[in-house]
Amino acid sequence: HTKMPAKKKEATPAAPVAKETGVKTEKKKPVVAKSKASKPAEKALKAAKAVKKGIQKKPTRKIRTKIHFYRPKTLKLARKPKYPRRSVPKTNKLDQYQILKYPLTTESAMKKIEET
Repeated sequence: HTKMPAKKKEATPAAPVAKETGVKTEKKKPVVAKSKASKPAEKALKAAKAVKKGIQKKPTRKIRTKIHFYRPKTLKLARKPKYPRRSVPKTNKLDQYQILKYPLTTESAMKKIEET
């Protein structure tokens, strides 16, 4: 086992000096070493990204069990008319006077009348 000598880091070139024309060049911020606390957060972000992306699967075909095709039953809404189709609602013709005019005279009806 022989140890390899550590590589020397090359000196970064100095930021270019702005000319007298007034144009400024931006310096790049040095990369700060990440602390141990940011590692779990980084790991969580990576996992969240993977979950969002999802697993790419080959789409499977639906197995048909019937030989006939029936159209799917769709939503059937109740009618909501904009205006009534009849101008006047129907009136009940069998009011209290009509019932007295034509009484029900079957045996069961007569029996009920006698009891009450």
